[in-house]
Amino acid sequence: MIDINIEKFIIVLLISLLVSLLISFLYLTFYRNKSTGSQIHRAFPLLGVSITTIFICIQFSLPLSLGLLGALSIVRFRTPIKEPEEIGFIMLIVAASICCATFNWVFLGVLLFVTFIGLIILKYGPGLIIRNYHDGMLLITLPTKEYKTFHKNISGYLKNQFPKGETESILENEEESIISFSFSNINKNSIPDIQSDLREISENIKSNIFFNRTNTI
Repeated sequence: MIDINIEKFIIVLLISLLVSLLISFLYLTFYRNKSTGSQIHRAFPLLGVSITTIFICIQFSLPLSLGLLGALSIVRFRTPIKEPEEIGFIMLIVAASICCATFNWVFLGVLLFVTFIGLIILKYGPGLIIRNYHDGMLLITLPTKEYKTFHKNISGYLKNQFPKGETESILENEEESIISFSFSNINKNSIPDIQSDLREISENIKSNIFFNRTNTI
């Protein structure tokens, strides 16, 4: 059991808070441009100090730790996690908080350093690592009857316009069909022309374009 007084407890919480703010900064730096994120980084400071306090408290009592596990088992998250990296950052907060609560400062430093290196590799690494990454998604909606008539025209146009793109999914029901097509290296100035070309195939085509990042051409 670790001997801790109020002064040491306050220092540990302050360090945990600073580490949580640093992790929030990393999230904003590397995943700011995600269009579907839930801005979960806003909860990192509260998560950090809370988890640190919990793990400090349970070190003083085995019955308390067992009771805490039973109490936490009834907790349910009502908001679903929207992006896979959010799970990773939550686990990072938990790991960093445990390091703070157990006074493993060397482990904490190594954890943050390796995390930073990993994020740098993911963002700026060679194409072998990010070869399947796309800049965004093109959603094409049109009546199902017209899709059956023009699907070859649409497929040919997309393949010609986006050689590195690929069809992710095709949803079809009695009334309308939706084509999800991922693309890379699009010129934003060409978006009106692309939408115009699709409408030339069929006047009832509706197209929406979503970007995963802002560094398109």
